[in-house]
Amino acid sequence: MSQLFRRKSMNLMISQSQNKTLERTMGVWDLIFLGVGCVIGTGIFVVTGVVAADSAGPGIMLSFVLAGIACALAAFCYAEFSSAVPLSGSVYTYTYATLGELFAFLIGWDLMLEYVLAVSAVATGWSAYFQSLIAGFNIHLPAVISSAPGVGKGGMIDLPAILIIMCITALVSKGIKESIKFNNIMVFVKLGVILLFIIVGVFYVKPDNWTPFMPFGFSGVITGAATVFFAYIGFDVIATASEEVKNPGKTMPIGIIGSLAICTTLYIAVSAVLTGMIPFTELNVGAPVALALESVGHNSIAGIISVGAVMGITTVILALIYAQVRLSFAMSRDGLLPKIMSSVNEKTKTPFKNTWLTGSIAACIAGFVDLTTLAHLVNMGTLAAFTLISIAIIVLRKKFPDLKGSFRVPFVPVLPIISALLCLGLAISLPGITWISFVIWLAIGTIIYFLYSKKHSNLNK
Repeated sequence: MSQLFRRKSMNLMISQSQNKTLERTMGVWDLIFLGVGCVIGTGIFVVTGVVAADSAGPGIMLSFVLAGIACALAAFCYAEFSSAVPLSGSVYTYTYATLGELFAFLIGWDLMLEYVLAVSAVATGWSAYFQSLIAGFNIHLPAVISSAPGVGKGGMIDLPAILIIMCITALVSKGIKESIKFNNIMVFVKLGVILLFIIVGVFYVKPDNWTPFMPFGFSGVITGAATVFFAYIGFDVIATASEEVKNPGKTMPIGIIGSLAICTTLYIAVSAVLTGMIPFTELNVGAPVALALESVGHNSIAGIISVGAVMGITTVILALIYAQVRLSFAMSRDGLLPKIMSSVNEKTKTPFKNTWLTGSIAACIAGFVDLTTLAHLVNMGTLAAFTLISIAIIVLRKKFPDLKGSFRVPFVPVLPIISALLCLGLAISLPGITWISFVIWLAIGTIIYFLYSKKHSNLNK
């Protein structure tokens, strides 16, 4: 039992963070744009309309506030850990130091599934937006190569989804400088498109459309919060970048909290303008933002929004592949996964082989699998990670009272406990099939841990 809960030495972790295995090139704005690039995607272009129509009405603004509060509490915990222990691996690394090896492996195993499925699901969404965009130029892909089998569109392979994943994989494997430069440009364009919608749309807002504000009651707002929580997934990828950040002690907390604040503000502003422009009952469509602009005669701007959506979703894919590679890199370095996954290319200073392995797996899933059911696991994985990080910060304060980062979570243990309870509450609202799939995946991870990871762990030596 003691072996299952053996913890990685905090001194070892701090010494590892001072090694230069990975190149430290990222600044505070690089981190913020990485977070914004991952969070702002299909959530702002699709989820806002669907949730407003089905669950919350104009009260979706409150849904984003509630989901943002739940994420903010977890973000505080991420910020303290990342400033005190600037090491790759995110919640896996923090759990290893506080709750022990078995918990660390299982949350890492859980997040690996989350990130890969998220990459595949987002790439499928990118494919749909891309095909819609080129259809405006009267270009139509053959059905057989434009969707995965089982989707009902007569497809055999979703080729656009595969190609975008492989292109981003090539970029991420080339080096962190090139990846971040590309991400920053795409995020800048994406923010410009969103601000364009807000500025144009605010002149067409009719306050009468905000009445009734909560047509489904406050319970609808709560349901909406659990749904739009998916739109916030991504700010935690910043924590995986700790070893590639200049002055991480100060930069990491600003990057994590800053990106979440920007995203929350944008979500609330877009949902306010959207539900003010047209009645919420008409928003249950695949492209509600474009619909709102078309309804007031701005077809050309609606086209620009579609371009922004394609660019926005591209940055989500980049951030998720990056996070998955850095997570499995950290687990491999600790001996819990094969060493090939922590092999760093001397020229690119990146886990080159790991990057291509991750991209290839995600591309196969996106190209050949219907992700409707599996996508729910993305939410479950994130909620599990947020719950553990909230518990781990309490243990950190108890076990290592002298370890102080540049940011400290206020009102410990009260806020972390509230954070954990909120995340558990949101997890309970997920479908039963999600829980069953989650338990099965953890069972597979447990078997792998006992057959391979426990024996090969560096702590076993």
